Amino acid sequence: MVFQTPTESFDPRHTLGDGVGESLRNFGHSQSAVREQVAQLLQQCGLPPEFAKRYPHQVSGGQCQRAAIARAIAIKPRLLICDEATSALDVTIQTEILALLSDLRRELNLSILFICHDIALVQQFCDWVLVMYKGSIVEEGIPDEVIRNPQNDYTKRLIESIL
Repeated sequence: MVFQTPTESFDPRHTLGDGVGESLRNFGHSQSAVREQVAQLLQQCGLPPEFAKRYPHQVSGGQCQRAAIARAIAIKPRLLICDEATSALDVTIQTEILALLSDLRRELNLSILFICHDIALVQQFCDWVLVMYKGSIVEEGIPDEVIRNPQNDYTKRLIESIL
C-alpha cells in the first residue's frame, strides 16, 4: 500500500531504510540481506542507497513517496494499492511518481489499484476506471469513454464539476 501522505506513513523515529526493510525483516531476512535489498529497492525507485540512513523529515515529499513505493514493493506483491498517492505532491513530482509507477508496473508485472479524485490523472494513468458513489460502483470502463460519455448521473455531475 502507498498512502497519500508519505511522511506520515513512516515512523518518524526510524530511518527510511528501517521502514523499507521492515517487511523483509518480518519475513526472516538477515540484517545484511535487508540492507542490501533496501539499497536495491531505493535505487529501483530513483533514490540513492544513502537515503536509507535519512529520516522522513529529512527528505522531500516526492523522495519520501519514492521510499514508500520501495517499501510497498519490497515483498514483491502482485497488487499495489495507491491511495491518493500523488495528491500531496506538486504537479512535476506527480508526473515523476506516475512515471515510476508505470515503469514498476511493467518491470514487476504489477497490477495497481490507483485510488484518485483527479480525473485528469485517472485518464492519463489508468487502463480501467471504476466510479464509486456511497460505496457502490456506479460506472466502469475505459477512462476516455467514461469521461467523454458518462452514463450515470453521479459520474456526469462529477465530471461537470471539474470542467
